[in-house]
Amino acid sequence: MRGASGEQTQAGNRMDDNAAIRINVGGFKKRLQSDTLSRFPETRLARLLQCRSKESILELCDDYDDAEKEFYFDRNPALFPYVLNFYHTGRLHVMAELCIFSFSQEIEYWGINEFFLDSCCSSAYHCRKMDQDREDWEERSDEGSTTSSFDELLEFYNDASKFDKQLLGSARRRVWLMLDNPGYSVASRIISIMSILVVLGSIATMCMNSMSEFSLVDAEEQAMEDPRFEMVELFGIAWFTLELVARFVVAPDLLHFFDHPLNIIDLVSILPFYLTLLINLVVESSPALANLGRVAQVLRLMRIFRILKLARHSTGLRSLGATLRNSYKEVGLLLLYLAVGVSFFSVVAYTVEKEDSEDLSTIPACWWWATVSMTTVGYGDVVPVSIAGKLTASACILAGILVVVLPITLIFNKFSLFYKRQKQLEIAMRTKLQLSSVFVLLCSLRREPPSTRGRINGS
Repeated sequence: MRGASGEQTQAGNRMDDNAAIRINVGGFKKRLQSDTLSRFPETRLARLLQCRSKESILELCDDYDDAEKEFYFDRNPALFPYVLNFYHTGRLHVMAELCIFSFSQEIEYWGINEFFLDSCCSSAYHCRKMDQDREDWEERSDEGSTTSSFDELLEFYNDASKFDKQLLGSARRRVWLMLDNPGYSVASRIISIMSILVVLGSIATMCMNSMSEFSLVDAEEQAMEDPRFEMVELFGIAWFTLELVARFVVAPDLLHFFDHPLNIIDLVSILPFYLTLLINLVVESSPALANLGRVAQVLRLMRIFRILKLARHSTGLRSLGATLRNSYKEVGLLLLYLAVGVSFFSVVAYTVEKEDSEDLSTIPACWWWATVSMTTVGYGDVVPVSIAGKLTASACILAGILVVVLPITLIFNKFSLFYKRQKQLEIAMRTKLQLSSVFVLLCSLRREPPSTRGRINGS
């Protein structure tokens, strides 16, 4: 088989005449009888018996030693005994400690069908394979939409290392960690608690200001804000502004400061106040622009977005935000299911109720009823009165339960994943800060100046 095609053909004929062939699988050598292999003609080793040229042989194996008449396969030798056992017994067996994915790939390579799995192993094998396929599907569905804790931690280290080349980098690093990491020091915990109290106080005053018990009017019978609430509001704005300016000044990368969602929330929480102040000044200087005062009233309502500032201090809120940001497919699926259900049951309700109920006399009027029914809210302001309408409502509610539960389960699983990763990230950051502090302390005790490379506490 090392020469012309005639020699290859003669070698192939000699191979057919031999009673056995030599197999080398990753260093594991075995001599197999031809009649044993020929019992399963669709397998790779049996197909070797039909080869008449070296080219056809090398299509089935990785190398062929013509002198030794040995076929070499660059495969895992630990899995080959299972293949040998199949040729001798005609049945496949798989051990529990084996990787199902590797075993499946291996038998596929040798041309052995999963049909040959013995009954004692078949059920467990397929269950484990289904579990593996489901895990792989979940990883693929999250790929590109979720950010691993390692990547976030690496970004944190990279940001911290940027201070080494900046003016007053050590001091700025300490302030940055104190503002952005509540677990960094006692001062950072105090700032975090203070920020939470200011946010809650601001939201509470906004809600109380809408109550009639606290309503005040001026000499011109115009509504005015309670001076006590106004002082709380001004203090909150001053605190939020100082907090945002401090974060911006000590940020490791000023150009990308507002790329972070939490920094955008900080800006949005104070922007309505300053825009309202500007609009009031413009209106006072130009009465013709009095309609801008309505814009100012709308902007004041945007203060409710300050509640989102709590996300900086809550692992659950940050995980919820990441879940919603990366679950657009599931949310879109949920809205699609609801839209289809609402459209269908609205038409059915209109058909059976248009003669009996004035509230359901048009299809658009039925949309509201179908929406609150499918989401299982059921306000009761619009209800069917006929028997057919009540049956339709029952079907609508049952369909709503199924429609909402399926996508919600996917979203909940993703939330659990994000929450777990966020907790791991916080623990990793806290551990890194503690180790860095110990490193600096040991270096100071040994009177050796610690290297600033890779440190993040700037001590």
